[in-house]
Amino acid sequence: MSSELLFSLGFLLFIVLVLALDLGLFSKKDHVISLKQAGIMSVIMIGLALGFYFLLLTEGHQLHGIRDFAHLKEIVASHQHHITLNPNDFEASLSMYRQNLGLEFLTGYVIEYALSVDNIFVIVLIFSAFAVEEKYYHRVLFWGILGAIIMRFIFIFVGAALIAKFAWILYVFGAFLVFTGIKMFFSKEEEKIDPENHPVVKWASKIFSIHPKYEGKNFFVKINHKRYVTPLFLVLLIVEFTDLLFAVDSIPAIFAVTKDPYIVFFSNIFAIMGLRSMFFLLVNIIHKFHYLKTGLAVLLAFIGVKMLGHNYLEKIGFTTEHSLIVILSILVISIVASLVFPKKVAHQ
Repeated sequence: MSSELLFSLGFLLFIVLVLALDLGLFSKKDHVISLKQAGIMSVIMIGLALGFYFLLLTEGHQLHGIRDFAHLKEIVASHQHHITLNPNDFEASLSMYRQNLGLEFLTGYVIEYALSVDNIFVIVLIFSAFAVEEKYYHRVLFWGILGAIIMRFIFIFVGAALIAKFAWILYVFGAFLVFTGIKMFFSKEEEKIDPENHPVVKWASKIFSIHPKYEGKNFFVKINHKRYVTPLFLVLLIVEFTDLLFAVDSIPAIFAVTKDPYIVFFSNIFAIMGLRSMFFLLVNIIHKFHYLKTGLAVLLAFIGVKMLGHNYLEKIGFTTEHSLIVILSILVISIVASLVFPKKVAHQ
């Protein structure tokens, strides 16, 4: 069994345990998640991600089973890690590789976590449009994120295969991110969700028999020996569809940081797992961060430009550390600007 497979199986087992813990501790009964609970969940999830970062710093070479300099050189070349190896000092080169791997993970995690905020904006609109009771938010998000993990696994490794075979696809990703960032920056319209005319609802109505009203926490209900899906299941489908759309932006963005599909996957999944707790922290105050969308637009455009000009940036010594500094600066500026210049509310 390969090192990659063993490392991945261990990681997936860890994810299953975390989700089982989440389901056991926070979903014994449906209730509104308090700010305190959301804070505890957030600290735990961020702590786990940082713990994984330190694991990569000490044991990152185990991911690809690196045992000698020749294999290390091959891995660095195939994943395009921008580090200079010392053929006369294998241990120093290995240490440099692990540090770079950890930094790529951390940068990818920050990017995905930041872009998840835009996802939260839309999820809030979905729950509001479909009049979902707050005590069922966690249930929908739990199963929605479980599906998102599976979808992103497929997306990431297909994307990695495409990049490995067609290097020019990076420029396509870069142009797409620049376009998306510019479009988001100049978009002034408030997003709206029409429950009756949403494409997912129209599609589901052709596939399933839909029950007209909520039945508590149930996604399905059986009436006269016939199974129906409830509106709560429709909301779950829309959340999944929304994540699919966001994955189209976020996954190429992380490929701008690292070409190692495993690091892309790990950083993606840690951020996705933290989405639920962040949602409950921000759900009642997210409207205050009105410049955050502008910041995310600039962030996407920056990552797109980085992908388009990666050869030039490498020549001038622009590293992953510089990318992380720029990304954090964009996020901090957009949050501070939102607090210093609050949005004016029109009064009738």
